[in-house]
Amino acid sequence: MLKGKTALVTGSTSGIGLGIAKALAAQGANIVLNGFGDVDGPKAEVSALGVKVAYHGADMSKPAEIEDMMKYAAAQFGRVDILVNNAGIQHVARIENFPVERWDAIIAINMSSAFHATRLALPAMKAADWGRIINVASIHGLVGSAEKSAYVAAKHGVVGLTKVTALENATTGVTCNAICPGWVLTPLVQKQVDAKAAAQGISNEEATKQLLGEKEPSMQFTTPDELGALAVFFCSPAGNNVRGVAWNMDGGWTAQ
Repeated sequence: MLKGKTALVTGSTSGIGLGIAKALAAQGANIVLNGFGDVDGPKAEVSALGVKVAYHGADMSKPAEIEDMMKYAAAQFGRVDILVNNAGIQHVARIENFPVERWDAIIAINMSSAFHATRLALPAMKAADWGRIINVASIHGLVGSAEKSAYVAAKHGVVGLTKVTALENATTGVTCNAICPGWVLTPLVQKQVDAKAAAQGISNEEATKQLLGEKEPSMQFTTPDELGALAVFFCSPAGNNVRGVAWNMDGGWTAQ
C-alpha cells in the first residue's frame, strides 16, 4: 500500500518507534530511522522487510540537527511522505523538586521536536498534495498523573499541535493525527516494572499487575505492533478524512 513512499520515524531504534517503522515498512514504505543506542540491529530488522533503510542520529532537542535530518531524508529518498514524531524522554519528580534542565529537555524533545520536524516536512507534502503526520502523544496528552509535570505538559502540547496542523491543512491531502497509548511494554516501562519489583521485594509478575492495575482496566499492555497497525490505518485510504484526532489505545484508562 505504501510502496514508493518514505516514512521518517523519530526515536525509532527501539520500542514504539521501531514497531511503527516496521509496520510501515511491511506496507512497502522506505524508512528513515532516528535514535540512540544500537542502530545496526533495528536497521537489519526493517531492511529484512524488503525496503530501503537510512539512519540519521539527530539529537531531537536541537533544531539545527532536526533540519539536517530532514535535508538528509530528502536527499536519500526525494521527500518525507510520512512523518512520525515519536521521540520522547521521561523524568519523574514533584513540581517543586523538578530539575529545570530536565523540564527544558522534555519540552524540547517531546514537544518542540514535533513542531520543528512538522514545519520542515509540510512544504513537500503540500506540493505533492499527500502526506501523513502522526504524532505519538500519550494517554498523558489527555489526562494527568502526579510527578509527571513536564511529560504531561509536553504531551498535551503535542495533542494541541496535532489539531492545529490538521486544521491548517484540512483542504489538502495532508492529514495529522495523534496516537495516545497507555502502558506499552517498552524497555523504558520494563525498567519501571523492575524497579517496582526490587523496591517492594515482589515478583516481576506482581509488579506488572500493580502497574497495570493502577490505571489500565484491561490489565494488559498495548504492544508496539498494535500501535504500528494504527499508524498504517492513518496512512491508508480509509484514513483520508481522519483529521486532528487524539486516538487513545489505553485499555480503558480514559473511559473510567
